[in-house]
Amino acid sequence: MTQLNVLYEHASGYALFYVDSQEDIGALLPVVVKSVREYSLFASTVKLISFSPFKSGLNALENINAVSEGVVHDDLSKFLDTHILKKDKVVLGVADPSLSSEIKAQLKINCLANEVVIELIRGLRVHFPKMVQGMDLKAEEKAQLGLSHSYSRTKLKFNVHRNDNMIIQSIALADQLDKDINTFSMRVKEWYSFHFPELVKIEGDNFKYCRLVDAIGDRLSMTDDTVDTLEEITQDSEKASAIIIASKRTMGMDISPVDLVNIGFFCKRVISLTEYKHSLVEYLHKRMVSVAPNLSALIGDVVGARLISHAGSLTNLAKYPASTVQILGAEKALFRALKNRGNTPKYGLIFHSTFIGRAGLKNKGRISRFLANKCSIASRIDCFTDVPSPIYGEKLKGQVEERLKFYEEGVKPRKNTEVMHEAFGLYSAFVAEQKTDPWKDSAAATIKKEETTEAVIKTEKKKKKKKSLAPAEVNGSEVEAPTSEKKKKKKKSIAPEDVNVSVAEAPTSEKKKKKKRKVEEAENVATETPTKKKKKKQAA
Repeated sequence: MTQLNVLYEHASGYALFYVDSQEDIGALLPVVVKSVREYSLFASTVKLISFSPFKSGLNALENINAVSEGVVHDDLSKFLDTHILKKDKVVLGVADPSLSSEIKAQLKINCLANEVVIELIRGLRVHFPKMVQGMDLKAEEKAQLGLSHSYSRTKLKFNVHRNDNMIIQSIALADQLDKDINTFSMRVKEWYSFHFPELVKIEGDNFKYCRLVDAIGDRLSMTDDTVDTLEEITQDSEKASAIIIASKRTMGMDISPVDLVNIGFFCKRVISLTEYKHSLVEYLHKRMVSVAPNLSALIGDVVGARLISHAGSLTNLAKYPASTVQILGAEKALFRALKNRGNTPKYGLIFHSTFIGRAGLKNKGRISRFLANKCSIASRIDCFTDVPSPIYGEKLKGQVEERLKFYEEGVKPRKNTEVMHEAFGLYSAFVAEQKTDPWKDSAAATIKKEETTEAVIKTEKKKKKKKSLAPAEVNGSEVEAPTSEKKKKKKKSIAPEDVNVSVAEAPTSEKKKKKKRKVEEAENVATETPTKKKKKKQAA
């Protein structure tokens, strides 16, 4: 019969309990549920084998992080190895299924994670201070409070998605505001059309229409002086004059002042919502520039934010392949096509990009595939770079523009290696400026930078002149006499060469003799060969 042990991860340490029961593990559930509330019944079935407290607060945090991620810590493996000797006859109850599978794979212990184990751990939470010697409720509360604070602090600090959360929330709010503003403006149009129905045909923009309703109020009170205010709102003198003419010939009914007041309040609320939406778009632009500058430079702030929101985070988007990014947002159409064996969709959220709108019908699929490829590259650069900059995104955007020209006009685009080498050079220069720039963000800095750049350019020109003059002097061309400092430098450079020449020109007498002998032998051979050839010809 298998023995059931339960692992309990407490804030103060690991505890291993033995479940004393003659029944099978599956039939333990009603017994455990009854004994959870009463300590005497629970203590008769569940008994402590061993308790291993954590060494320090940092050790506790490391162990709890490992448990939450489903990883077996070294302390836990040592604890289980020392106290579970007969692994074949023991079943270990663990609350987390991922941790139980990891323990089974590493330590070769049969694990169980079901309702019985959960009920046992629920009872251990209630009665744990009574079952461990030296443990009080106050000590337990202190341990739990300290560990919970440190755990939440580390999770907030090391949260990978912390930069993306603001983008996800802001784009969701912007989309919701768009829907609400459209419904509210339609309500305003329907409400105010009883009094002035012709205004809808003259001005179609929702924001301007609400501002006009707020400015006009009762159409009977309009005069020629209100033309200036109407021109400010519509930014068109013809529309302002058309509104005044239509107000005199309108078929609308009269309206009471109370109704006009309510319509005015509602219009002001819609105007404030639209103004807030504009400010939210500006905020979204700032967040996208700081978090994903390359993606926003390539595809725009709104579409890039929607891609991040749909993926869940920037890291998830960076992990997706280009084929997934291409159809992101069109999952229903994809699965419908796979079910009915039809044509799969060519694009999802990327369709809202201007590149696909500019492409022809034949080239929409090709440009969406190319754009998805560049979006995946841009998201990976944004996710894994330390210094964010939109340089790569601008270069990738240029590549998409070149590909559009290639599809439409046949102009051959540049190679990807050339563009990436150029972008890498610009990015490395940008990073160098960010790291070593002592005069940043000041007026004096710009002046000093200009002076230093001019000095560097002058020195480079002098070096180039020296290089161009050096071969001319060797050929014997007339060159102006250099300054005394240059002469000194030349003398210093010539001195070692003369020494080397003198050393090379002073060989020993034996070497000279050997050279002479070799030269004489070569001459004799050269004179003998033509004579032999002549003799052969005469003999023939």
